[in-house]
Amino acid sequence: MHEQTVSAASLAIVGMLVLLNGALSLWLGLGIARSLVIAGARMVVQLLLVGLVLGTVFELGSPWLVAAVLGAMLASAAWETRSRQQLRFAGHWGYSLGAGTIVIATVPVTGLAVALLHPDPWFAPQFSVPMFGIILGNAMSGISVSLDAFNTAIARERRSIEARLALGASRHEALAGIRRAALKSGIIPLVNQMSAAGIITLPGMMTGQILAGMPPSDAAKYQIFVLFLIAGATGLGATAAVLGASWRATDARHRLRLDRLQASWREAR
Repeated sequence: MHEQTVSAASLAIVGMLVLLNGALSLWLGLGIARSLVIAGARMVVQLLLVGLVLGTVFELGSPWLVAAVLGAMLASAAWETRSRQQLRFAGHWGYSLGAGTIVIATVPVTGLAVALLHPDPWFAPQFSVPMFGIILGNAMSGISVSLDAFNTAIARERRSIEARLALGASRHEALAGIRRAALKSGIIPLVNQMSAAGIITLPGMMTGQILAGMPPSDAAKYQIFVLFLIAGATGLGATAAVLGASWRATDARHRLRLDRLQASWREAR
């Protein structure tokens, strides 16, 4: 199969679509034109730099270098999780809660993928870095959405929560409905993604493998494998994040502790 390459001119042409969306935002008064342009520019710079870095990592094949790359990805994902929350926990909890649950979600699931597919060597960067990145990105999205939904809800429903606590409900009972709603918010996008796969859309990994020349049936098996991994990591991470947030938002005396929350700098401006 002829290898397809993307020229700089092609990238510039499709990049105009982002500018078109920005123009539509200005016309309709959506207020997201600047964010769209910045996100597009950031994406271009990040992916080009990552392409250069990964080229070196793949060439050297050092397990320590692979570990450093994965560690940097984890740290960036934890920071991104923190920044996506309108309300977040003050102090180190604003970062460590997301970081801890991301590690809980992604490291064991990626280890399972390595154990089942047996890359040679086991730390092969061509396998471990992309696989870790796919799992990490989806788990991060589920965790950040769930945390944002939970923290926003307890602030919005403060009076009803405190009323239930005053009537004798434990902190777990008082927050049960909010926990369920927050988890649904984080997991439903994954459910929609799996439901649409194959019928409405061809997922990214499957598309890339088909473009690279892999038989569609084999590409489908890999995509199913990856989606199951993503489902496990997202559910595990979102659940751990919401349970951790529920514990942090209350104390041992079953009081709601909204003083432990703070607005993000975007909201505070």
